[in-house]
Amino acid sequence: MLISGAGVAGSTAAYWLARHGYRVTVVECSAGQRSSGNPVDVRGPAIPVARDMGIGAALRARATHADGMRVLDRAGRTVATLPMQTEEGALEIPRADLAAVLYDAARDGADFRFDDQVTALSSGPGGVDVTFERAAPEHFDLVIGADGVHSAVRRLAFGPESDLVHHLGVWVATLPLGEPADDPRHALMYNEPGRLTSIHPARGDALVAFIFRGPARPGLDHRDTEAHRRIIATAYAGAGWRVPALLSKLPGADVYFDAVSRVQLPVWTRDRITLAGDAASCVSLFGDGSSLAMAGAHTLAAALAAAGSDMAAGLRRYEAEHRVRTDAKVRRAGRAAALVVPKSRLGLAVRNAGARLMGRAEARS
Repeated sequence: MLISGAGVAGSTAAYWLARHGYRVTVVECSAGQRSSGNPVDVRGPAIPVARDMGIGAALRARATHADGMRVLDRAGRTVATLPMQTEEGALEIPRADLAAVLYDAARDGADFRFDDQVTALSSGPGGVDVTFERAAPEHFDLVIGADGVHSAVRRLAFGPESDLVHHLGVWVATLPLGEPADDPRHALMYNEPGRLTSIHPARGDALVAFIFRGPARPGLDHRDTEAHRRIIATAYAGAGWRVPALLSKLPGADVYFDAVSRVQLPVWTRDRITLAGDAASCVSLFGDGSSLAMAGAHTLAAALAAAGSDMAAGLRRYEAEHRVRTDAKVRRAGRAAALVVPKSRLGLAVRNAGARLMGRAEARS
């Protein structure tokens, strides 16, 4: 089996497929483990997956130190304080660290090939002929596209990204602050209508996030960092609080930038090609993507193993079971966007009032 992508979904799938006795190859376009430092949650259906992989201690050792969120006004005064996690066993961890822990768990059972990528696929009932950018062509029984929102496997097998990835009107950018946060226990969140700025303490070197509303930008290269910096600076012109000082960090910074998008396909499988993680179904930023990626990869491996020689039945079972989880997240995407980045001053006031009430309720409990 071939997995494209050595991130959260790809490494989790590699681990479990190898455990079920499959011979697994993972191809990753980057030269090594590479993922954003954005904090992500391991919770819900991902908790038992992590436990059964035996990686709980490694995840806890790399977890962030934040245990709450402070909502601020323009002067930096606290409007509300909210807890970060309430689910037993859940934790927050930088995405790059989660990917590294999963890779460490999977690498002895699979052949990982970095600095290469899939360039062509020819699929039929008997398997898939795969062409790579660097390696010689090979034949695989199954190809799994676990290569994220901008999946090459999905583009090759299911059609252009423009038909399958839908902009939700919000953009997100993150970069390292370059120093520890002033408050090591709380993420700070400051809003103006249509734009949010936050500082997360992460694990020592704090992380800055800019999340703002804006239209789709057809043709924008998701690797063009200079264009991304210009877009961010324009979007935050005139913003208050510490925003001008934070924008001064943009030149030369390692910036992660992308649209908040919904990935939706009518089916996740074509012949012997299937999709996992964000490549299959994603509401980036608002959709618990990392937890769902781990749960979906585990479900995929278990369904294939249970189906034995009837691979098509296993793939149908995987999709039917995992869509129950992902569809619920997709339906709530608009509400999540309204809470994180209210469009208007009225919406912001209503959100802040709700946050104050929630914070008081948590304090009483």
